[in-house]
Amino acid sequence: MRLHTQPPTHLPAEAPLSERDALYLSQAIRLSQVARERGNRPFGAVVVAADGQLLSEAWNNTGETGDCTGHAETTAIRQLAGKADRATLAQATLYSSGEPCVMCAGAIFWSNIGRVVFGIDAVRLRVFRGERAEQRDAELSCRDVFATSPHSIDCIGPAMLAEASEPHEGFWQA
Repeated sequence: MRLHTQPPTHLPAEAPLSERDALYLSQAIRLSQVARERGNRPFGAVVVAADGQLLSEAWNNTGETGDCTGHAETTAIRQLAGKADRATLAQATLYSSGEPCVMCAGAIFWSNIGRVVFGIDAVRLRVFRGERAEQRDAELSCRDVFATSPHSIDCIGPAMLAEASEPHEGFWQA
C-alpha cells in the first residue's frame, strides 16, 4: 500500500495561465468553497464558450444529493443538455478546481468539450486525501483518458495551486 502522507518527489509543474483562464479558474475555485460550505467535497467547475459566454457552473453535490456521480464537472456538463450543441462545446473550455477524475474525463470526452483547465492536480490531491479507502481514486490522469480520444482535448494544469489547494486544507481526514 502506498502512503501519501508526504508529497511525492515528482510533482507536475504549475502551468502559467492567461488572464481569461485565471479569471474562470478562480470562479471554479470559488465554487469549490461553496461545495465545502454545503457539506460536499470541495470541487467546482464552469464551462465557458469560445466567445466568453458562461454556459454552466456547478459544485460537487454528492454530499447533498447522495449521487456518487454528482461531481462538479459532470453536474456542469448535465446542465448543458439542450443548451449547447457539439460544435459549440468543441470550442468551449471546462474550468475545474481540481484535475478531473476518470469519470469526469469520460464525461468531458462524451460532451465534446475541447479544452480543460484545472487547478490542483490529482497527485497533490492524494496527499490531502490520505489513505482512507472511501477517499481514494482511480490513479489515472485525465490526460491519459483524453489521449485516447479521437478528437483533440487540450489540457492545461495544474494551475493556481495555492488558491486551488486552499479549500482542501483541513477538509480531508487522514
